[in-house]
Amino acid sequence: MKLVHQINLAFAASMILVLSITAVLIHYVLLDHFIGVEREGLRTLGASMTATLATQPDIYLEAAVPAAAVSVPYSPASTDVAAIVSDQQGNIVSGTVPALAAASGPVNGIMATQTTNMQSIWSGEDSRFLVQVNAIPQGKLTLLTPMSKIKTIEQALLKRMILVFAAGAVLMLLFSLFITRKLINPLIRLREELKKVKSRRFSEVGLIRAGGEIGAVAETVYEMAGELNRFNRVQKQFFQNASHELKSPLMSISGYAEGIRDGVFEGEAVVKGLDIILGETSRLRNLVTEMTLLAKLDSEEDIYRPAEVCLQELLEDAVERINPLLVKRNLVLHTAYSGGPLIVAADRDKLLQALLNVLNNAARYAGGSIEIQAARTSGGITLQVTDDGPGIPEELLPSLFHRFVKGKDGESGLGLAISRAIVERGGGRIQAGNRQSGGALFSFEFPAAHSA
Repeated sequence: MKLVHQINLAFAASMILVLSITAVLIHYVLLDHFIGVEREGLRTLGASMTATLATQPDIYLEAAVPAAAVSVPYSPASTDVAAIVSDQQGNIVSGTVPALAAASGPVNGIMATQTTNMQSIWSGEDSRFLVQVNAIPQGKLTLLTPMSKIKTIEQALLKRMILVFAAGAVLMLLFSLFITRKLINPLIRLREELKKVKSRRFSEVGLIRAGGEIGAVAETVYEMAGELNRFNRVQKQFFQNASHELKSPLMSISGYAEGIRDGVFEGEAVVKGLDIILGETSRLRNLVTEMTLLAKLDSEEDIYRPAEVCLQELLEDAVERINPLLVKRNLVLHTAYSGGPLIVAADRDKLLQALLNVLNNAARYAGGSIEIQAARTSGGITLQVTDDGPGIPEELLPSLFHRFVKGKDGESGLGLAISRAIVERGGGRIQAGNRQSGGALFSFEFPAAHSA
């Protein structure tokens, strides 16, 4: 069963249950109300008739004032009131018990039988009447009104109220259908968009406009589809670039190997060809190693083992490793640390590799100097690596950390992508930009270790 039908069915069942309980409660409340009103009317009528009979003690009992002839300020709910006068021995001397259909048949109008019925009425055993008994000089004045009359009035009013309830229930049901469709339609459309995600048509997924939690879920699905579409494009581009990067050294290796085998190269040319084969093999090995590391950083949890690391010591180690390159290029490197202990939670070897990638990149383009500044702040630990080179081309900045994106004199195009993956695995962030005074700027942000 569809969700819209389930909701409407549940709402209809709940509404029927609530209205049924309400109708039963109203039935008893109305009945109690009318009985109370009738009792009050009988009490007032009885007091008035008792006062009339008390002021005329010599009145002939059989000519006692009938209930309908007495004017009282409080009128009962039913005008069908019988007045019965009985003597001191309980014999009826005026009036008759109203004839009602009962389980034992109609009430006998004979006086002796009515006397017997009066005993059950006075004792409260007969529930067919509401009774008001008043003492008078002649004996007792008994006022009776049938319960059936009260129930008839109550049921007539209850039927009208049930009709009003039914009309209200129909309106509420129609309103429920409208609201349900308004809530369910976005879910139905969202389901269609999820089918597009299932069939990998990420670019076709649209944003479903809706309010509340449904709108939040729809927006999340739309953003997820965008991320998946971007990831899909990156993956395709990755395979294209990877195939190109792997093809170039393989062609060189294959060409020189075939030349040496066929005797095309002789003497020193053979040695040169072998050196090229070895160089391209080393380059190919490094490329495959970097691609494998990047894939593992994206998919494997165990490859990254965080521990408390002193960033200052790690930077000093990285500087020592690139020192031969600095000497070769005649570069000067300055370091500055501030703000207290620079302790971060990271995989030491992986973070060292990320720093070396950035420092090597800075050394490749720097004109004469490189600066490293690390500081502890209230939000964590920051690190900046700057150089005085030509800076990063503006068109490369948005995709600088993507795979196989490299500038002039770049190598594999995977170094900065690996650095970003390593830093983000440790909960940090890396960004790149250009300084106003010239040169590239790489900034790192790390969360401080808990014990720091």
